[in-house]
Amino acid sequence: MVSIRDVAKHAGVAISTVSKVLNHYPNVSEETKEKVNVAIRELNFVPNTIAAALSSKQSGRVALIMNLNTQTQAIDEIGMQYLLGAIGECRELGLDVITVFYSMIRDKNLEEMEQYFRSQSISGIILYGISKDDIVLQELAKSQQFKMVVIDAPIVNECTSTVWIDHKEAQKDVARKTIVTNLGNSSKILYISGKKNGYVTDIRIEGMKELAEELNLNLLIKNGEFSEYQARQLTFEYAKDRDIIVCASDLMAIGAMKALIEMDIFRPVCGFDGITLMGYVGKQMNTIRQNFSNISQEAVKELARLMEGGEGRNVIMPHEIVRLRYEDIIR
Repeated sequence: MVSIRDVAKHAGVAISTVSKVLNHYPNVSEETKEKVNVAIRELNFVPNTIAAALSSKQSGRVALIMNLNTQTQAIDEIGMQYLLGAIGECRELGLDVITVFYSMIRDKNLEEMEQYFRSQSISGIILYGISKDDIVLQELAKSQQFKMVVIDAPIVNECTSTVWIDHKEAQKDVARKTIVTNLGNSSKILYISGKKNGYVTDIRIEGMKELAEELNLNLLIKNGEFSEYQARQLTFEYAKDRDIIVCASDLMAIGAMKALIEMDIFRPVCGFDGITLMGYVGKQMNTIRQNFSNISQEAVKELARLMEGGEGRNVIMPHEIVRLRYEDIIR
């Protein structure tokens, strides 16, 4: 096994210098950091803390990288369900787990991020909420330096799996049910999409475009950024000339519904996600229920499989159309 002494010799520095680099001491020059990091990569060095964790009764230490929704003052129920599912499954499998919020590591480059997780004795990572703009996180998954599971992004390689629902079909399912039930096969639809440059946003838009072609719909697409406020404003601006409003999240559906009430007009609205808050709106709306806790549990199981030598793959979880009622959520 490669030791810290081997790394120091390979890099031509003192053992204490390697330790400082591993623990992110500030008083080390960039040139020295580069020498040490090159030696670590070339020797495939694993710090003793990681080796100790892997050789103990626990099979590894897992990091959950969370990117919480900052577009609303409402509690991030989805993030909490993800956390509860992952932590519970890690406990069942004997995995140590830490939570890292993306805001804590946002400014790190790839090398700094890899060193950060090595210093935390991380051997596996579950990544939630990645977008196309998160370049370093994409590079981290593609670097294959860690076993990883990515939620809601199509990144699959030898060391990385993705776990998600079929977002295209799910978006088509809930929109079709709402459109056909209310207006038949010819309608003017306002579709309020999710986060710009989001993987699931593009996939759901693709689903809506396919549905528009199938049902001969007049489709207007506007970006809502998963924001209740932005969906509300878009509803004020466009709803009078549309027959139905399809939203890519329940929070946006709530914003749209509240705007319609203020405008004193009726338009059918549907959402996506199946969060509990939908039951308190006062109006029943179709939505797609994702079991975020189960998705997160499956992600942990998949990560454990990867850590045992399995190869990355695409894992599709089930979804269902529901109409949430207040009576359903208080039981």
